[in-house]
Amino acid sequence: MNYPIIINLLVFLGLLFALARLSAPQHSLSKQILIGLGAGTVFGLLLQIGYSETPDIIEVTLKWTRVVGSSYINLLRMIIMPLVLIMMISAVIRMREVVALGKVGGSIIGILIATTMVAAFIGILMTNLFGLSMDGVTEGARELARAGVLQSQQESMAELDLTDMLIRFVPSNIFSDLSGARPTSVIAVVIFGILFGIAALLVSKEDEQKGATIASFVETTQAIIMKLVRMIMLLTPYGILALMAELVAESNAQDILALITFIVASYAAIATMFVIHAVLLRLNGVNLRNYIRNVWPVLAFAFSSRSSAATIPLNIETQIHKLDVPSSIANLSATFGATIGQNGCAGIYPAMLSTMIAPSMGIDPLNPIFMVQLIGIVAISSFGVAGIGGGATLAALVVLPAMGFPIALVALLVSIEPLIDMARTALNVNGSITAGVLTSRLLDGQVDQNQTSGNTLS
Repeated sequence: MNYPIIINLLVFLGLLFALARLSAPQHSLSKQILIGLGAGTVFGLLLQIGYSETPDIIEVTLKWTRVVGSSYINLLRMIIMPLVLIMMISAVIRMREVVALGKVGGSIIGILIATTMVAAFIGILMTNLFGLSMDGVTEGARELARAGVLQSQQESMAELDLTDMLIRFVPSNIFSDLSGARPTSVIAVVIFGILFGIAALLVSKEDEQKGATIASFVETTQAIIMKLVRMIMLLTPYGILALMAELVAESNAQDILALITFIVASYAAIATMFVIHAVLLRLNGVNLRNYIRNVWPVLAFAFSSRSSAATIPLNIETQIHKLDVPSSIANLSATFGATIGQNGCAGIYPAMLSTMIAPSMGIDPLNPIFMVQLIGIVAISSFGVAGIGGGATLAALVVLPAMGFPIALVALLVSIEPLIDMARTALNVNGSITAGVLTSRLLDGQVDQNQTSGNTLS
């Protein structure tokens, strides 16, 4: 290990130590996250500028800083499945009635799908507004190499029609799904948790003594899981610092400049959807200033981690403790939002790509029939999109063949994917939080108010 690498790592350790000094009670976690985000960005930028001629130094430095970032992501992944399972069981038990579960679940899924359809429409409009087409994208060696991999993925996905996708949601081996073995494992665990909760609810009605025992066990297990979540959340500033440093240091300025119009159009579409979320919340009486102050740490983590699934614990915590959303609604919206109706990855991205390709296929991208067909396919394909980095690519691999379009454009844009995927993931998470808050408002009084944080997660 040479001296520049040693110096880089010492600087990184110094930043971690500085963050640790800010962990005193007078500094909120939100402030620590913001500082970690800024420090990671600056550190990554300095690496890119200072060692542009010696990329090996950057690579080795990031190999060590990745220990912090990847370990933090692994801890979050570790807790996702136990958290989803116990939260689903707890949510159903607290519903008291299966009918209430149907109302909450239906409302959340309806909002997620509806906003994804709006997101697809926004993606179509922005693509046309910026005059984007696949003719403006040049093919490079990396992209062509990537195209072969994507083609093989698409061929395997093409074998699955809508009925096959729905079948994959149903767990056949819950232990396998608890290990995250499939892209649809999260939603499979959700389904198992709901079924288990319904069975527990029915047993409780038949035998009150067993019902009390079940409720006590679930509440105790939930308390332990949430305590573990809070312990992991305290590491968020350090994880974000390392993740942002890697993201910025590995960004390719030439690729970004070559495709800057697509990046700007994507961010314009994403920003528009954030505004639409805000309008929906405001129309339902939500104070936007308080909402933004409470959710931005969640969005900051989603932005840097590029994983809706990894954000589930922080998402649930924020909805319950900061936004006063009943735990049953928060649990369902956070978990459903990681696999269903992702506004950014499953809505905007595949819609933009399809609209870019349409002219080369002799189709008017502003034709109402084309837009209705595309929005419908986007809505259907948004079920089960994995809430991880690369989820947008998988969504595109479903939508484009369904529209009869080639998938080469997906590979051609791979070099700038991380840059756009950060904002898309933040939009996905904000969409799930919006669904939870709106459902809480719409079903006010129909959900047991004893599910709020002060009574259940103290």
